[in-house]
Amino acid sequence: MNMKQNKNTSISRREFLRTCGTIIASGALASVFGISLKRFLDNRSEINYFWQIDSSKCIFCGRCQTACVLPISAVKCVHANRVCGYCDLCGGYYRSNAKELNTAAENLMCPTGAINRKFIEDPYFEYTINERLCIACGKCAKGCNSFGNGSLYLQIKQELCKNCNECAIAKVCPADAIKRVTMDKAYDLKNG
Repeated sequence: MNMKQNKNTSISRREFLRTCGTIIASGALASVFGISLKRFLDNRSEINYFWQIDSSKCIFCGRCQTACVLPISAVKCVHANRVCGYCDLCGGYYRSNAKELNTAAENLMCPTGAINRKFIEDPYFEYTINERLCIACGKCAKGCNSFGNGSLYLQIKQELCKNCNECAIAKVCPADAIKRVTMDKAYDLKNG
């Protein structure tokens, strides 16, 4: 049967050669290091590394917003609910010089309105982050860490990150807070 006659089951010559080359190269590499091809291919998917922010080193400089190769940074604000005090006067929600505690833009820390505030009971409020609106400026996290308990912090969202060989943000981070981590440490979650 000619390959052109049945396009649904055939692959292109280029795809065939690329697949064969990958298998041969993987087998050669595996044999050099003394492991079987099957074991090499099985372990290959487990050796994933991701860029992530060490929240204990982050100084909220704002470079996560501006240095990422993506038009809107893969870094997002994360809220550790278990750590939060649900304060009426939240340092990550309100500016430190707010004249009134209302939701007027001039009183709020977030320039895009990514932090939502919901009344629970007097004097407690629940804060949630709208990731679509978050631009990784770090203003909320800086305010929360300066005047609160640090329940707002920055993390690289792995589903958004391109996982570049050399992270553009890591290159310019003055605190050296961005490192490659293994899959089991892909998120540095604060639990209190």
